[in-house]
Amino acid sequence: MNLEINAFGTIFIAVIVLFVGQRLVNRIAFLKRYNLPEPVAGGLVAACVTLLLFQFFDVRLSFNADIQTAFMLMFFTSVGLSASVAKLKEGGKTLLLFLVCIFMYLLLQNAVGMGLATLLGLEPLIGLMTGSITLIGGHGTAGAWGGVFEQQYGLQGAIVLGMASATFGLIIGGVMGGPVAKFLIQRYQLAPEQPLEKSLEPAPPAAEVAPFEYPEKTRLITAEDAVLTLGMFAACIYFANWMATVASGQWFELPTFVWALAAGVVLRNSLEHIFKIELFDRCIDVFGNASLSMFLAMALMGLQLWMLADLAGPLVLILATQALVLALYLYFVTFKVMGKNYDAAVLCAGQCGVGLGATPTAIANIQAVTNTYGPSHKAFLIIPLSGAFFVDIMNAVVIQTILSWF
Repeated sequence: MNLEINAFGTIFIAVIVLFVGQRLVNRIAFLKRYNLPEPVAGGLVAACVTLLLFQFFDVRLSFNADIQTAFMLMFFTSVGLSASVAKLKEGGKTLLLFLVCIFMYLLLQNAVGMGLATLLGLEPLIGLMTGSITLIGGHGTAGAWGGVFEQQYGLQGAIVLGMASATFGLIIGGVMGGPVAKFLIQRYQLAPEQPLEKSLEPAPPAAEVAPFEYPEKTRLITAEDAVLTLGMFAACIYFANWMATVASGQWFELPTFVWALAAGVVLRNSLEHIFKIELFDRCIDVFGNASLSMFLAMALMGLQLWMLADLAGPLVLILATQALVLALYLYFVTFKVMGKNYDAAVLCAGQCGVGLGATPTAIANIQAVTNTYGPSHKAFLIIPLSGAFFVDIMNAVVIQTILSWF
């Protein structure tokens, strides 16, 4: 039996999931110790409940996909609207170094996937589907490329395979980030755990804060601020949907969320530097953080975990190897290239989300780590833009290049 939950029901359940995750992380020392993001903790519980309903009662819960997409687009729009040119310049050399680390790992991830698939007697394209298409690209990219693989390359079941691989990545990406950062921080004694009362101290002025930094900070917002900010969000998302339609099948085709982010960047800097209009950063931050939490909760509570059971043993081996390779890459490459300091450890937590899950997971990871060990302004500058914008462009170029060989 398929039980469809409408938009309002989906929102209501997502809010419950968030509160459950918050209580779990606050009450279970293990989850707090390893910095598991609250939406991930609650979302995994919800995913297990849906799995039990499916296995024992043959009930399949279907949550409203449109409202989840809306929150996803709002989150990426908030990334763009927060991308002031001044803050981009502040990233400077560090941003470029991190992008190099991600690009090299993107190539390695596809090499591992295709290499293992070939060794196991599978189609190399299956390895590509268990590489950057799904693990860096996420469910949206998996669905898009899965259709292409089925129609143009005859790889039957590519969409199901892609969704299962992206599901695996989303779970592991959210679970790995905290422990990896904790290991690096403790091994190299980079920072002590922050007392709760210290973590609740007032944040610096808005001009000195990066997007999604200090999510617990109290921000005073008027109704006028909210209305104007909602208008900007609506304009960016409308443009993104229009461009996604125009670009469909063209050489400049990009995922809708990339258009939303790009529209936010252009709108933010046009208003700020051409029309000299001061934007309401505090309102953008609130909408962005709320959208991030809601999207993650909806994505995880809607996971169909039984799809993982349908993966054959070789595919599980490929995905497990991808997680191990990422952990080793973070330790031996990213952490050292980025300076072997506290910021580098937090960036590694972010790359767990970028490399195996999605940008929202990456930001949730670094928020969980900084809540425990203190702020990392550099990580909050670099992760949103690199994970949400540059990575998708690099991924699209690499995938197209690899497919040109077939």
